Amino acid sequence: MTIIQTANLGFPRIGKRRELKTALESFWSGKSDESALRETAAALRARNWQRQKDLGTDILPSNDFSLYDHLLDTAFMVGAVPETHRGASDLDTYFRMARGAGEVSACGHNHSGVTALEMTKWFNTNYHVLLSELKPSQTFELAHNKPLAEYVEAKALGHQTRPVLVGPVTFLALSKPAIGGFNTLSLLPRLLPVYAEVLHSLQDAGADWVQIDEPVLANAPGGQIALALTEAYAHLVREVPGLKLMLTSYFDVHDANLDLAFSLPVAGVHVDLTVRPDVLEKLPSLAGDKTVSLGVIDGRNIWKADLNALLARLKPVVSQLGRVILAPSCSLLHVPIDLAQEDKLDSDLKSWLAFAEQKLEELAILKSALSGEDVSAQLAENAAAIAARKTSPRIHNPAVTERVANLTPPMSERQSPFAERILKQRKRLNLPLYPTTTIGSFPQTAEVRAARLQHGKGQLGDADYDAFLKLETEKAIRWQEEIGLDVLVHGEFERNDMVQYFAEQLEGYAFTQHGWVQSYGSRYVRPPVIFGDVSRPKPMTVDWAAYAQSLTDKVVKGMLTGPVTMLQWAFVRDDLPRGTVCRQIALAIRDEVLDLEAAGIRIIQIDEAAFREGLPIDPAGWPAYLDWAVDCFRIAAAGVADETQIHTHMCYSEFNDIIRAIAAMDADVISIETSRSNMELLEAFIDFKYPNEVGPGLYDIHSPRVPETEEMVRLLARAAQRLKPEQIWVNPDCGLKTRGWAETRPALERLVEAAKTMRANQPVWV
Repeated sequence: MTIIQTANLGFPRIGKRRELKTALESFWSGKSDESALRETAAALRARNWQRQKDLGTDILPSNDFSLYDHLLDTAFMVGAVPETHRGASDLDTYFRMARGAGEVSACGHNHSGVTALEMTKWFNTNYHVLLSELKPSQTFELAHNKPLAEYVEAKALGHQTRPVLVGPVTFLALSKPAIGGFNTLSLLPRLLPVYAEVLHSLQDAGADWVQIDEPVLANAPGGQIALALTEAYAHLVREVPGLKLMLTSYFDVHDANLDLAFSLPVAGVHVDLTVRPDVLEKLPSLAGDKTVSLGVIDGRNIWKADLNALLARLKPVVSQLGRVILAPSCSLLHVPIDLAQEDKLDSDLKSWLAFAEQKLEELAILKSALSGEDVSAQLAENAAAIAARKTSPRIHNPAVTERVANLTPPMSERQSPFAERILKQRKRLNLPLYPTTTIGSFPQTAEVRAARLQHGKGQLGDADYDAFLKLETEKAIRWQEEIGLDVLVHGEFERNDMVQYFAEQLEGYAFTQHGWVQSYGSRYVRPPVIFGDVSRPKPMTVDWAAYAQSLTDKVVKGMLTGPVTMLQWAFVRDDLPRGTVCRQIALAIRDEVLDLEAAGIRIIQIDEAAFREGLPIDPAGWPAYLDWAVDCFRIAAAGVADETQIHTHMCYSEFNDIIRAIAAMDADVISIETSRSNMELLEAFIDFKYPNEVGPGLYDIHSPRVPETEEMVRLLARAAQRLKPEQIWVNPDCGLKTRGWAETRPALERLVEAAKTMRANQPVWV
């Protein structure tokens, strides 16, 4: 007889009302103390465990909660703390690693100090993790046993949980080597005793299963990873006999890695079947005596699962397995918490969706159906919703379909090569060497947010709100002129989010009220939902760009979000290929670009912060993705005249392996994050001899720290050793929306001074 259970791999940490964000920001600002923060965190954990249990989940996770980031928690657990980041308390140290720190002057500015750990994306998601920097002499110790503390905490509340750990191989594989050529996996023998100690402590406290996440199994098969996994799990099972380990892969898994996972001496293996549905029928021959966890509910998108279709596939396989666990594909960290909160969402669309809590309900229905219980009413309701979505006339727009079908290669080509365009642009723009600019947004102050909220509630009329925004825009323009920035921005005070603002003005998108998802730390996003064909009914940014440009003789950039990022940072419909959806968006952005140019905007920035994030984990899928992603950017950008300069911006990306694709995008200027990596990310542009212009970010806007001018000069000097001076732009590493003016003003003033220093004794462009 098959034993069937349901499990959750991880639950959103943030709280239904973003309680964690409120508590963190209150603590960081000094308005509350550590005990208040920890009290809020404990209350959220308790609520999460009870809610998951109430929804019928048999196996609850613990240690899936984090005050900032689970990879940072792992570094903290094993004592991988840089000496420079150690603070006055454990929590101070933790947040110094997460956010950096500096010496606060009498005027309140955060000056010199330590930078935050380098940040990158968690595989191909929009969740950011912090990377530990490990050196050959690195040692490890069990410094903070958070997994044990939270297991004991849950047990005291009456919940037997399955603790979650980031696997030792994934932790080392994602860590950054402190010196070139150093293989962080070589530290595995030193790290494994710490993991064994954690597992021993959990076993002694009563844990029978532990979930160990090794998403490196999603990467292409490789000798080093395979050897490391083999060594790690032989050691851990030998050192902690009797404790059952659930080896968890997600996002993808290669056949060779799948065979490897089932060959390891673990008690169970979890497989993401939403990415690899073809693996399901192979599992009975692979499983042996292992418990198999089936990731059948999509943990990264919000569409309701077709339960009847799933059951038809699951029944014959489940009957062949001895013990089966039904689970989401991955942690539910990547989706909003509860659809029931969305009381203003269109009823038809709402019936097609499932958030974290609803996904756990879907698992409970599947378990009941596979166990022979009568859930016919729930299955009928699910079938009706699936059918209604497929046939809804709101999804399909024949005009959009026809426009995509009629795309031609010339629509993706600029009029002239970059070498010819840049001469015309330099003549038109008349900028100095090392031109200074920002990435686009300025601080969204409490006053700006309050005005937006009042306007949304109807408490502030359109005319008054428009006047307020114009005043904020003019103040931003005047201040930029005053400090000497060369290319100005209007500040984006009218925008709530770089994706949502545009999505609200496009057909085919819908929006939630409470669909928040963690991006990193206290930074949450509310991704829009692409449910139908996308088109642009009217101009979106032209009036604000033209107004800002009318205030100054200096160049003001038009600011847009690119088609790939508009796709990646949304919950995307799953009934069309992603490339097709992206081309629809690209045509809408193209219309906006042409309207901006017609309005006299001379520089247009089309941000593609998520360009690399969209890469499939399997390199075999890269060529197809890069083909349509590059094409979509070019469709959006290529319609302008040579004299109009196109910029783009990319965040926290390793560029070496896709540098040719970035060059193929043919943006005149690309700005990138380089401050946390000390300009190391520029190496890809040098080795490739990148022909266009580059704005290497000079300081980390995700930290409140304000660097000194000398530090920025040093970074620019490193850039100048790698690029020609005429290639280099000077800018922060990202937009300044989340910072305060008290940090932004001195940082940008120093950025301008750094550029002036670099111009000294340099020839002037002619």
